[in-house]
Amino acid sequence: MTFIAVNWTEVGIKAGQFVLSISIIVVLHELGHFLTAKWFKCRVEKFYLFFNPWFSLFKRKIGETEYGLGWIPFGGYVKISGMIDESMDKEQLKQPPQPWEFRSKPAYQRLIIMVAGVAVNLILGFLIYTMMAWHWGDSYVPTGTLKYGIATDSLAQSIGLRDGDKILDVDSQYIEKFKTIPLYVILHGAKIIDVERKGQKVRIDVPEDFARKAISAKAIAFIDINIPFEGIDTVMKKSAADSAGLQKYDKILSVNGIAVPFYSGFRNEIRKNRGKTITMVVVRGKDTLEKTASLAQGFLGIYPVEPKDSSFQVKTIKYTLAESIPAGLSKSKETLQSYWLQLKLIFSGKVNTNESLGSVISFGKLFAPVWDWQSFWSLTAFFSLVLSLLNILPIPALDGGHALFVIFEMITGRKPGDKFIEYAQMAGMFLLLGVMVYALGLDILRLFK
Repeated sequence: MTFIAVNWTEVGIKAGQFVLSISIIVVLHELGHFLTAKWFKCRVEKFYLFFNPWFSLFKRKIGETEYGLGWIPFGGYVKISGMIDESMDKEQLKQPPQPWEFRSKPAYQRLIIMVAGVAVNLILGFLIYTMMAWHWGDSYVPTGTLKYGIATDSLAQSIGLRDGDKILDVDSQYIEKFKTIPLYVILHGAKIIDVERKGQKVRIDVPEDFARKAISAKAIAFIDINIPFEGIDTVMKKSAADSAGLQKYDKILSVNGIAVPFYSGFRNEIRKNRGKTITMVVVRGKDTLEKTASLAQGFLGIYPVEPKDSSFQVKTIKYTLAESIPAGLSKSKETLQSYWLQLKLIFSGKVNTNESLGSVISFGKLFAPVWDWQSFWSLTAFFSLVLSLLNILPIPALDGGHALFVIFEMITGRKPGDKFIEYAQMAGMFLLLGVMVYALGLDILRLFK
């Protein structure tokens, strides 16, 4: 039987951040539909955060609208009179159209109501990124400042990259922000990485199936900053390191006879020996010791000390309020382009859907294990923009599907029949529910791996 060790405090903090983030995004998305529907004098029957099949956690009717809280945290909805939506209220559609109903409004008004939620999510993501730029600025490591070059994992080494290489350019383009290089290589299908190695320029050819391998191996960050391993700063209690007798300020010289002057090399040796017993040569003061540790848990359980000399530089840009607006717009554009490229990878079949698809569990795991407002707002902006992109896809049951039918009507002058829209809505709902259940199942399986 497999037992999963769970840090419930960490799970609770991540879950709390996820629920708050998705609540902000969904409420404002639905508020976009709600306000435009009211603007065009449509009757809004329900406004719900989260879905509420069979029962609601809370509901209260104010005026003509019932406001409520559902129990399935996958989204939310507004029910507009005379509209074929998630409620599948067919009885209402059997009655003659009323002036306050969605179906009685001109096509351009229905289109505005449909795309209002997407527009709000776009604006929300942009505003959050703008305020983050104004408050925190932008900090990053310039690619050209890595004193000891890059640290590589087994995937990076398989294409010819080596520890200590210094990235010069990717497909003849210099990339200023080092941390963006791995994702750029994967999403843009980079062909060539030029590096400096021992004073010589070396060309690395990136194979066509590299993106698939990176996603399959969960090795999106296949390169990192190479940092000298100068000693142990912290030994986790009840860890393999603790059981082996390692102490703060010990310096590990080798693992199983392999010298580890850099932390990346040490980390790679630990990964290679998961589930095994390792032998380490350790310097403690003036003494040289030999320590044995069992990696049955899969890790040693230490944190390294900060190197005495700087292995890289950090560049920080501060923005005025006026300057933060174009910075927020640029960040929003980059986020949308990046996610669209990820969708193209999936739809093109270049990556395995089973390895790239995730549910609310995957999204929740992205949040920090401690409450970090900068991380929280960054992920909220990201999710808001992603929701806008996914929602505008021309799939029935999504806003983009409804908008597509209205645009067809505006172009041809013919309105699709209610029965056609009803069946299309049902097909779209079954498709989306199937994808959601499938993604949730994949995440649950991953928890046991």
